[in-house]
Amino acid sequence: MAVINKIMDIVAPPIALISLFFFLPPFCLYKFTQYILSSLFPENMTNKVVLITGASSGLGEVSLSPLDTHTHTHKQMFRILIANEMFYIQHLAYEYAKREAILVLVARRIKSLNEVAMRCREIGSPSVLVVPADVSKPDDCKRFIDATIGNFGRLDHLVNNAGIESICLVEEITNMTNLKALMDVNFWGSVYPTYYAIPHLKESRGRIVVMSSMAGYTFVPRMAFYSASKGALISFYDTLRMEFGSEIAITIIAPGVIESEMAKGKVFTPQGKMEVDQELRDAMLGLVPVQPVKDFAKIVVNRVCAGARYIIEPKWWYGVYFHRVFLPEIVDYWQRKLYSLSPQAPATISLTKKMLEYLPVKSLLYTHSMQSPEIKRE
Repeated sequence: MAVINKIMDIVAPPIALISLFFFLPPFCLYKFTQYILSSLFPENMTNKVVLITGASSGLGEVSLSPLDTHTHTHKQMFRILIANEMFYIQHLAYEYAKREAILVLVARRIKSLNEVAMRCREIGSPSVLVVPADVSKPDDCKRFIDATIGNFGRLDHLVNNAGIESICLVEEITNMTNLKALMDVNFWGSVYPTYYAIPHLKESRGRIVVMSSMAGYTFVPRMAFYSASKGALISFYDTLRMEFGSEIAITIIAPGVIESEMAKGKVFTPQGKMEVDQELRDAMLGLVPVQPVKDFAKIVVNRVCAGARYIIEPKWWYGVYFHRVFLPEIVDYWQRKLYSLSPQAPATISLTKKMLEYLPVKSLLYTHSMQSPEIKRE
């Protein structure tokens, strides 16, 4: 066995390079042709049933145990941020509504869902079902899948969108079990609905749409647990894609930084209070340009209906990904420099934030809604 592995170590790399040389050019041509044809003839969503899950930011909706804060300042404490809130779910729903799809909207906040549902009906959706539920609970997931089939008899697109985000250094955490809530929502909150939807999606030869993150491919300090949860999603659905073959299509979306409640600086503290901390937001985002959520949703739904397997948006994040793959040591070095990593350094102080303050570009990089001090705290 050892001899075989040694032979493979010598033989496999050159064979792999030779195969890439011969097969990559025709494959790229095939993918380009497929992209053009799918863009010209996208999936017709008229009267197809689309279920979209989404996180909500109501007080008390994430169950966390109190942290020991005696050894850390308020600015250094672990935070849970609601990453998508109603931003993604409403704009994704609007784009599907314009295509006259039947919608099932799932989140915790019934009032916000009803407002989105009313708007969806106005712009083209023939029917909208609102189901308040918690995606981290298997019974809730089974209930809203059953409600979808009970009302409409089919399911064509399952859009797993719910997610929360953490910002902290690992060594700042005093109780590791507090991070279970993040994995429950970000990973299991997509797996549970998928599990119950599989037979219905097979019947319709439908599609699963997964909202991962560039944090699942590239890595940002203070986001280890968030990156782990999003990386787990990518691995799970890539494996599932092989299991399903052509029976169920899968699209994995990896957003960069998109306009959202998180991008506005809203934080959910371990004490159960919603706070707006734009100093922390600036320290984490720095000079990274933020994409308006309307633009993001339109591009994403267009590409989903065109049958995309992967979507990275904005596209310039491909450059970040390739640097991470080919120049990991250099990327690691600059990440540490930009984020001033140290347990003793407050999270709100970083080199990238100082650069943002020194250069007069904030109005160009951040959306208008992100710069407003009037951020809703409920």
